[in-house]
Amino acid sequence: MVRDSACDLIVFGASGFTGRLVAEYLATRYGKKIQWGMAGRDLEKLAAVRAEIGAPDDTLLIKADSDDEASLQALARSTRAVISTVGPFQLFGSKLVAACARAGTGYLDLSGETVWMRSMIDAHENEARSTGARIIFSCGFDSVPFELGVFFLQAAAKKAWGEPAEHVKGRVRVMKGTFSGGTAASSRATIAAAMSDPTVLNRLKDPFLLTPGFVGPKQPHGMKIEFDEDLGAWVAPFIMSPINTRNIHRSNALMEHPYGAGFVYDEMIVAGPGKHGEAAAARIVEENRSFGGEGSPKPGEGPSKVERESGSYDILFIGRNKDRGKISVAVRGDRDPGYGSTSKMITECAICLLQDASNVPPGIWTPGAAMGEKLISRLVRNAGLTFKVEG
Repeated sequence: MVRDSACDLIVFGASGFTGRLVAEYLATRYGKKIQWGMAGRDLEKLAAVRAEIGAPDDTLLIKADSDDEASLQALARSTRAVISTVGPFQLFGSKLVAACARAGTGYLDLSGETVWMRSMIDAHENEARSTGARIIFSCGFDSVPFELGVFFLQAAAKKAWGEPAEHVKGRVRVMKGTFSGGTAASSRATIAAAMSDPTVLNRLKDPFLLTPGFVGPKQPHGMKIEFDEDLGAWVAPFIMSPINTRNIHRSNALMEHPYGAGFVYDEMIVAGPGKHGEAAAARIVEENRSFGGEGSPKPGEGPSKVERESGSYDILFIGRNKDRGKISVAVRGDRDPGYGSTSKMITECAICLLQDASNVPPGIWTPGAAMGEKLISRLVRNAGLTFKVEG
Protein backbone atom coordinates (compact mmCIF):
# COMPACT_ATOMS: atom_id res chain seq x y z
CA MET A 1 0.00 0.00 0.00
CA VAL A 2 1.03 3.65 -0.38
CA ARG A 3 2.16 5.08 2.96
CA ASP A 4 1.92 8.64 4.20
CA SER A 5 5.64 8.85 5.05
CA ALA A 6 8.89 6.89 4.89
CA CYS A 7 9.12 6.35 8.67
CA ASP A 8 10.49 2.96 9.71
CA LEU A 9 9.35 2.72 13.33
CA ILE A 10 7.02 4.58 15.71
CA VAL A 11 6.95 4.17 19.50
CA PHE A 12 3.33 4.50 20.63
CA GLY A 13 3.09 5.64 24.26
CA ALA A 14 6.54 7.24 24.29
CA SER A 15 5.67 9.66 27.08
CA GLY A 16 4.91 6.76 29.47
CA PHE A 17 7.59 5.22 31.67
CA THR A 18 8.41 2.16 29.54
CA GLY A 19 7.74 3.92 26.24
CA ARG A 20 10.21 6.62 27.19
CA LEU A 21 12.87 3.97 27.93
CA VAL A 22 12.25 2.44 24.49
CA ALA A 23 12.56 5.84 22.82
CA GLU A 24 15.71 6.64 24.80
CA TYR A 25 17.29 3.35 23.76
CA LEU A 26 16.40 4.06 20.13
CA ALA A 27 17.90 7.54 20.34
CA THR A 28 21.09 6.30 22.02
CA ARG A 29 21.80 3.21 19.95
CA TYR A 30 20.25 4.04 16.58
CA GLY A 31 20.04 7.84 16.43
CA LYS A 32 19.50 8.63 12.75
CA LYS A 33 20.40 5.15 11.50
CA ILE A 34 16.69 4.55 11.03
CA GLN A 35 13.75 6.89 10.54
CA TRP A 36 11.79 6.67 13.77
CA GLY A 37 9.29 8.71 15.73
CA MET A 38 7.08 8.88 18.78
CA ALA A 39 3.31 8.90 19.16
CA GLY A 40 0.88 9.61 21.98
CA ARG A 41 -2.04 11.73 23.10
CA ASP A 42 -0.05 14.85 24.06
CA LEU A 43 2.38 16.41 21.58
CA GLU A 44 3.85 18.73 24.22
CA LYS A 45 4.78 15.77 26.42
CA LEU A 46 6.27 13.97 23.43
CA ALA A 47 8.34 17.05 22.55
CA ALA A 48 9.60 17.21 26.12
CA VAL A 49 10.61 13.54 26.01
CA ARG A 50 12.35 14.11 22.67
CA ALA A 51 14.45 16.88 24.21
CA GLU A 52 15.16 15.07 27.48
CA ILE A 53 16.40 11.85 25.85
CA GLY A 54 18.56 13.69 23.32
CA ALA A 55 16.66 12.52 20.25
CA PRO A 56 17.25 14.46 17.02
CA ASP A 57 15.12 17.60 16.78
CA ASP A 58 13.47 16.32 13.61
CA THR A 59 12.31 13.08 15.27
CA LEU A 60 8.71 12.70 14.12
CA LEU A 61 5.93 13.31 16.67
CA ILE A 62 2.42 12.00 15.98
CA LYS A 63 -0.74 12.65 17.96
CA ALA A 64 -2.69 9.42 18.42
CA ASP A 65 -5.16 8.10 20.97
CA SER A 66 -5.84 4.43 21.71
CA ASP A 67 -9.59 5.14 21.52
CA ASP A 68 -9.50 7.19 18.29
CA GLU A 69 -9.61 4.84 15.32
CA ALA A 70 -8.91 7.55 12.75
CA SER A 71 -5.73 8.64 14.53
CA LEU A 72 -4.57 5.03 14.84
CA GLN A 73 -5.20 4.35 11.18
CA ALA A 74 -3.18 7.45 10.29
CA LEU A 75 -0.43 6.24 12.64
CA ALA A 76 -0.37 2.79 11.03
CA ARG A 77 -0.14 4.31 7.54
CA SER A 78 2.76 6.55 8.56
CA THR A 79 5.29 3.82 9.33
CA ARG A 80 6.56 0.35 8.54
CA ALA A 81 6.19 -0.83 12.15
CA VAL A 82 4.80 0.28 15.51
CA ILE A 83 6.04 -0.54 19.01
CA SER A 84 3.17 -0.23 21.49
CA THR A 85 3.78 0.19 25.22
CA VAL A 86 0.21 1.31 25.96
CA GLY A 87 -1.41 -1.33 28.19
CA PRO A 88 -3.32 -3.08 29.56
CA PHE A 89 -3.72 -4.14 25.95
CA GLN A 90 -7.13 -5.71 26.49
CA LEU A 91 -8.30 -2.21 27.44
CA PHE A 92 -6.23 -0.01 25.13
CA GLY A 93 -4.66 -2.19 22.43
CA SER A 94 -7.31 -3.73 20.20
CA LYS A 95 -7.92 -0.80 17.88
CA LEU A 96 -4.22 -0.32 17.14
CA VAL A 97 -3.78 -4.02 16.29
CA ALA A 98 -6.78 -3.73 13.97
CA ALA A 99 -5.34 -0.61 12.33
CA CYS A 100 -1.97 -2.26 11.74
CA ALA A 101 -3.57 -5.43 10.38
CA ARG A 102 -5.65 -3.33 8.00
CA ALA A 103 -2.71 -1.20 6.86
CA GLY A 104 -0.20 -4.04 6.48
CA THR A 105 2.00 -2.47 9.17
CA GLY A 106 4.28 -4.34 11.55
CA TYR A 107 3.18 -4.32 15.19
CA LEU A 108 5.09 -5.28 18.36
CA ASP A 109 4.02 -5.01 21.99
CA LEU A 110 4.72 -6.14 25.55
CA SER A 111 1.48 -8.01 26.08
CA GLY A 112 1.23 -11.03 28.34
CA GLU A 113 -2.56 -10.98 28.21
CA THR A 114 -3.11 -14.37 26.64
CA VAL A 115 -6.91 -14.33 26.33
CA TRP A 116 -6.72 -10.96 24.57
CA MET A 117 -3.90 -12.22 22.37
CA ARG A 118 -6.02 -15.18 21.30
CA SER A 119 -8.91 -12.84 20.48
CA MET A 120 -6.58 -10.78 18.29
CA ILE A 121 -5.35 -13.94 16.54
CA ASP A 122 -8.91 -15.00 15.83
CA ALA A 123 -9.93 -11.53 14.64
CA HIS A 124 -6.92 -10.45 12.57
CA GLU A 125 -4.74 -13.41 11.50
CA ASN A 126 -6.34 -13.74 8.07
CA GLU A 127 -6.38 -10.00 7.41
CA ALA A 128 -2.73 -9.65 8.43
CA ARG A 129 -1.78 -12.40 6.02
CA SER A 130 -3.64 -10.69 3.20
CA THR A 131 -2.28 -7.18 3.81
CA GLY A 132 1.32 -8.10 4.68
CA ALA A 133 1.15 -7.13 8.37
CA ARG A 134 3.51 -8.93 10.75
CA ILE A 135 2.13 -8.76 14.29
CA ILE A 136 4.21 -9.92 17.26
CA PHE A 137 3.05 -9.96 20.88
CA SER A 138 5.08 -10.55 24.07
CA CYS A 139 8.36 -8.89 23.06
CA GLY A 140 9.60 -8.14 26.59
CA PHE A 141 10.60 -10.20 29.63
CA ASP A 142 7.44 -12.10 28.93
CA SER A 143 8.30 -13.99 26.92
CA VAL A 144 11.52 -13.39 24.98
CA PRO A 145 14.15 -14.91 27.35
CA PHE A 146 11.94 -17.96 27.95
CA GLU A 147 10.83 -18.55 24.39
CA LEU A 148 14.36 -18.07 23.03
CA GLY A 149 15.83 -20.08 25.92
CA VAL A 150 13.81 -23.11 24.81
CA PHE A 151 14.69 -22.39 21.16
CA PHE A 152 18.40 -22.27 22.06
CA LEU A 153 18.20 -25.43 24.16
CA GLN A 154 16.47 -27.36 21.39
CA ALA A 155 19.16 -26.34 18.92
CA ALA A 156 21.78 -27.62 21.38
CA ALA A 157 19.82 -30.86 21.90
CA LYS A 158 19.57 -31.50 18.16
CA LYS A 159 23.30 -30.89 17.81
CA ALA A 160 24.15 -33.23 20.68
CA TRP A 161 21.48 -35.92 20.22
CA GLY A 162 20.16 -35.47 16.70
CA GLU A 163 16.67 -34.88 18.08
CA PRO A 164 14.88 -32.35 20.32
CA ALA A 165 14.25 -32.58 24.05
CA GLU A 166 10.80 -33.97 24.77
CA HIS A 167 10.49 -32.19 28.13
CA VAL A 168 12.03 -28.85 29.07
CA LYS A 169 12.00 -27.26 32.51
CA GLY A 170 12.48 -23.52 32.89
CA ARG A 171 13.85 -22.50 36.29
CA VAL A 172 14.27 -18.84 37.24
CA ARG A 173 17.40 -18.86 39.43
CA VAL A 174 17.84 -15.11 39.85
CA MET A 175 15.49 -12.20 39.27
CA LYS A 176 16.81 -8.94 40.70
CA GLY A 177 14.41 -6.15 39.90
CA THR A 178 10.69 -5.56 39.54
CA PHE A 179 7.87 -6.38 37.20
CA SER A 180 6.56 -3.36 35.35
CA GLY A 181 3.52 -1.35 36.38
CA GLY A 182 1.99 -2.32 33.07
CA THR A 183 2.33 -6.01 33.95
CA ALA A 184 0.62 -5.41 37.29
CA ALA A 185 -2.17 -3.44 35.59
CA SER A 186 -2.63 -6.20 33.03
CA SER A 187 -2.94 -8.71 35.85
CA ARG A 188 -5.67 -6.62 37.48
CA ALA A 189 -7.52 -6.28 34.17
CA THR A 190 -7.31 -10.02 33.52
CA ILE A 191 -8.61 -10.86 36.99
CA ALA A 192 -11.50 -8.44 36.49
CA ALA A 193 -12.32 -10.02 33.12
CA ALA A 194 -12.23 -13.54 34.59
CA MET A 195 -14.55 -12.53 37.44
CA SER A 196 -17.10 -11.11 35.02
CA ASP A 197 -16.91 -13.95 32.47
CA PRO A 198 -16.32 -17.58 33.55
CA THR A 199 -15.20 -18.54 30.03
CA VAL A 200 -12.17 -16.27 30.46
CA LEU A 201 -11.02 -18.29 33.47
CA ASN A 202 -11.33 -21.54 31.50
CA ARG A 203 -9.28 -20.10 28.65
CA LEU A 204 -6.61 -18.88 31.07
CA LYS A 205 -6.13 -22.46 32.25
CA ASP A 206 -5.53 -23.83 28.74
CA PRO A 207 -1.79 -24.29 27.98
CA PHE A 208 -2.64 -24.48 24.27
CA LEU A 209 -4.77 -21.32 24.24
CA LEU A 210 -2.50 -19.73 21.63
CA THR A 211 -2.35 -22.71 19.26
CA PRO A 212 -5.73 -22.67 17.46
CA GLY A 213 -6.48 -26.09 16.01
CA PHE A 214 -3.81 -27.93 18.01
CA VAL A 215 -3.96 -29.52 21.46
CA GLY A 216 -0.89 -31.29 22.79
CA PRO A 217 -0.35 -33.62 25.73
CA LYS A 218 -1.24 -32.85 29.32
CA GLN A 219 1.16 -30.28 30.79
CA PRO A 220 2.44 -29.89 34.38
CA HIS A 221 0.34 -27.41 36.34
CA GLY A 222 3.22 -25.88 38.34
CA MET A 223 0.75 -24.51 40.87
CA LYS A 224 2.32 -25.91 44.05
CA ILE A 225 5.75 -25.80 45.62
CA GLU A 226 7.93 -28.84 45.02
CA PHE A 227 11.46 -30.10 45.52
CA ASP A 228 13.47 -30.13 42.28
CA GLU A 229 15.96 -33.01 42.30
CA ASP A 230 17.97 -31.52 39.43
CA LEU A 231 18.70 -28.40 41.45
CA GLY A 232 18.57 -29.81 44.97
CA ALA A 233 16.27 -26.93 45.83
CA TRP A 234 12.66 -26.02 46.41
CA VAL A 235 10.82 -24.33 43.58
CA ALA A 236 7.59 -22.33 43.51
CA PRO A 237 5.10 -21.27 40.85
CA PHE A 238 6.47 -18.46 38.68
CA ILE A 239 4.00 -15.64 38.14
CA MET A 240 4.83 -15.36 34.42
CA SER A 241 4.63 -19.09 33.69
CA PRO A 242 1.04 -19.03 32.34
CA ILE A 243 2.17 -16.47 29.75
CA ASN A 244 5.54 -17.96 28.85
CA THR A 245 4.20 -21.52 28.57
CA ARG A 246 1.52 -20.52 26.09
CA ASN A 247 3.93 -18.50 23.97
CA ILE A 248 6.42 -21.39 23.90
CA HIS A 249 3.75 -23.81 22.70
CA ARG A 250 2.60 -21.29 20.10
CA SER A 251 6.17 -20.87 18.89
CA ASN A 252 6.51 -24.64 18.52
CA ALA A 253 3.25 -24.78 16.56
CA LEU A 254 4.14 -21.86 14.29
CA MET A 255 7.42 -23.57 13.39
CA GLU A 256 5.51 -26.81 12.61
CA HIS A 257 6.51 -28.58 15.83
CA PRO A 258 10.30 -28.92 15.66
CA TYR A 259 10.14 -29.72 19.42
CA GLY A 260 7.66 -32.51 18.67
CA ALA A 261 3.87 -32.64 18.89
CA GLY A 262 4.24 -34.26 22.34
CA PHE A 263 6.47 -31.50 23.75
CA VAL A 264 6.07 -30.75 27.48
CA TYR A 265 7.20 -27.57 29.23
CA ASP A 266 7.02 -26.44 32.82
CA GLU A 267 8.33 -23.34 34.54
CA MET A 268 9.07 -22.49 38.19
CA ILE A 269 11.15 -20.07 40.26
CA VAL A 270 13.94 -21.37 42.51
CA ALA A 271 13.43 -20.63 46.22
CA GLY A 272 16.46 -22.41 47.69
CA PRO A 273 17.49 -25.63 49.49
CA GLY A 274 16.45 -27.05 52.84
CA LYS A 275 13.81 -25.81 55.23
CA HIS A 276 14.64 -22.18 54.45
CA GLY A 277 14.01 -22.85 50.76
CA GLU A 278 10.71 -24.58 51.50
CA ALA A 279 9.59 -21.62 53.60
CA ALA A 280 10.70 -19.18 50.89
CA ALA A 281 8.72 -21.14 48.30
CA ALA A 282 5.60 -20.87 50.46
CA ARG A 283 6.11 -17.11 50.74
CA ILE A 284 6.37 -16.82 46.95
CA VAL A 285 2.97 -18.50 46.63
CA GLU A 286 1.46 -15.90 48.95
CA GLU A 287 3.14 -13.04 47.08
CA ASN A 288 1.77 -14.39 43.78
CA ARG A 289 -1.76 -14.22 45.18
CA SER A 290 -1.39 -10.53 45.96
CA PHE A 291 0.34 -9.58 42.68
CA GLY A 292 -1.39 -6.69 40.98
CA GLY A 293 -2.98 -5.56 44.22
CA GLU A 294 -2.05 -3.03 46.88
CA GLY A 295 1.62 -2.10 46.73
CA SER A 296 2.18 -3.30 43.16
CA PRO A 297 3.88 -0.89 40.74
CA LYS A 298 1.51 1.46 38.91
CA PRO A 299 1.60 2.26 35.18
CA GLY A 300 3.82 5.27 34.62
CA GLU A 301 5.96 4.46 37.64
CA GLY A 302 9.23 2.59 37.72
CA PRO A 303 12.66 2.17 39.26
CA SER A 304 15.49 4.67 39.01
CA LYS A 305 18.26 4.33 36.44
CA VAL A 306 20.58 2.98 39.14
CA GLU A 307 18.01 0.37 40.14
CA ARG A 308 17.42 -0.63 36.52
CA GLU A 309 21.12 -0.99 35.81
CA SER A 310 21.81 -2.97 38.99
CA GLY A 311 19.08 -5.51 38.18
CA SER A 312 19.58 -8.84 36.45
CA TYR A 313 18.09 -12.27 35.83
CA ASP A 314 19.32 -15.82 35.30
CA ILE A 315 17.10 -18.57 33.89
CA LEU A 316 18.14 -22.22 33.64
CA PHE A 317 16.54 -24.54 31.09
CA ILE A 318 16.90 -28.31 31.50
CA GLY A 319 15.95 -30.58 28.61
CA ARG A 320 15.45 -34.36 28.69
CA ASN A 321 14.72 -36.98 26.06
CA LYS A 322 14.16 -40.63 26.99
CA ASP A 323 17.53 -42.23 27.72
CA ARG A 324 19.62 -39.36 26.38
CA GLY A 325 20.19 -37.83 29.79
CA LYS A 326 19.83 -34.09 30.09
CA ILE A 327 21.13 -30.89 28.57
CA SER A 328 21.11 -27.50 30.29
CA VAL A 329 21.38 -23.94 29.02
CA ALA A 330 21.28 -20.59 30.80
CA VAL A 331 19.85 -17.28 29.65
CA ARG A 332 20.98 -14.20 31.53
CA GLY A 333 20.13 -10.50 31.31
CA ASP A 334 22.18 -7.59 32.63
CA ARG A 335 19.33 -5.23 33.59
CA ASP A 336 16.19 -5.44 35.69
CA PRO A 337 13.64 -7.58 33.82
CA GLY A 338 10.57 -5.34 33.89
CA TYR A 339 12.07 -2.13 32.53
CA GLY A 340 15.78 -1.99 31.66
CA SER A 341 15.97 -5.31 29.82
CA THR A 342 12.43 -5.22 28.44
CA SER A 343 12.90 -1.82 26.79
CA LYS A 344 16.01 -3.09 24.99
CA MET A 345 14.44 -6.40 24.01
CA ILE A 346 11.35 -4.98 22.33
CA THR A 347 13.43 -2.41 20.46
CA GLU A 348 15.81 -5.06 19.16
CA CYS A 349 12.83 -7.22 18.18
CA ALA A 350 11.52 -4.34 16.07
CA ILE A 351 14.88 -3.60 14.45
CA CYS A 352 15.42 -7.30 13.79
CA LEU A 353 12.00 -7.57 12.16
CA LEU A 354 12.72 -4.57 9.94
CA GLN A 355 16.35 -5.22 9.05
CA ASP A 356 17.11 -8.93 9.47
CA ALA A 357 13.84 -10.76 8.91
CA SER A 358 12.32 -9.35 5.75
CA ASN A 359 11.52 -12.92 4.63
CA VAL A 360 9.15 -13.55 7.56
CA PRO A 361 5.69 -14.13 6.06
CA PRO A 362 2.80 -11.93 7.17
CA GLY A 363 0.64 -13.07 10.07
CA ILE A 364 0.64 -13.13 13.87
CA TRP A 365 3.91 -14.44 15.30
CA THR A 366 5.96 -15.01 18.41
CA PRO A 367 9.41 -13.37 18.48
CA GLY A 368 11.26 -16.70 18.46
CA ALA A 369 9.26 -18.32 15.67
CA ALA A 370 9.63 -15.22 13.52
CA MET A 371 13.26 -14.35 14.15
CA GLY A 372 14.96 -17.16 16.09
CA GLU A 373 18.74 -17.20 15.75
CA LYS A 374 18.82 -13.73 14.20
CA LEU A 375 17.11 -12.29 17.26
CA ILE A 376 19.38 -14.18 19.65
CA SER A 377 22.43 -12.77 17.87
CA ARG A 378 21.07 -9.25 18.05
CA LEU A 379 20.15 -9.52 21.75
CA VAL A 380 23.60 -10.85 22.61
CA ARG A 381 25.31 -8.16 20.56
CA ASN A 382 23.24 -5.19 21.72
CA ALA A 383 20.88 -5.89 24.61
CA GLY A 384 23.00 -7.48 27.33
CA LEU A 385 21.60 -11.03 27.10
CA THR A 386 23.72 -14.17 27.08
CA PHE A 387 22.83 -17.70 25.98
CA LYS A 388 25.14 -20.48 27.16
CA VAL A 389 25.15 -24.28 27.25
CA GLU A 390 25.89 -25.34 30.83
CA GLY A 391 25.96 -29.10 30.50
